[in-house]
Amino acid sequence: MTDTDRFAPLRRRFLSLGLGEIVAAAVFAIVPARLAFIAADRAEAALWSGLIPLLFILVQAGVYWLVARHHLPAPIPRPVARIYRFLRVSNPIVLLASLIGIVVAWPGVSLSAVLIIVIWLFAVAEYVNYFHVRLSYPWSTWAGQVGRWSTPRLVRDLRWA
Repeated sequence: MTDTDRFAPLRRRFLSLGLGEIVAAAVFAIVPARLAFIAADRAEAALWSGLIPLLFILVQAGVYWLVARHHLPAPIPRPVARIYRFLRVSNPIVLLASLIGIVVAWPGVSLSAVLIIVIWLFAVAEYVNYFHVRLSYPWSTWAGQVGRWSTPRLVRDLRWA
């Protein structure tokens, strides 16, 4: 079996993960902004304050999977690793700034406020999932796997690069 054949299933998985994260970012960019209750609550600014870090992290993740796919079996290239090391530090700053934006543009107690908080918390979870502790597993094995506190592949790639 050639090296290329051996990594074909992993390349397909990385392609699926990469495109999935980018499609998720596109869906999050379109759908919440089109919800009528957001406009009715005048919550657009707070919504975008919560959405921007989520979109930023999802795109980072999608690009990572596509780059990692291209470079298998080697780690991501050093210049790419430097960018992701910078993102690991800058993402919390983006999350904090977005939280400040949410507070400043707070729409009051409403369905919009609940959605905005959930979106921001999802951005935090995605950041943790990619840069600190793996939180994402198939649904059927999630409960048994998440408590293992395994290191995300991106972090392992950053150490290896």
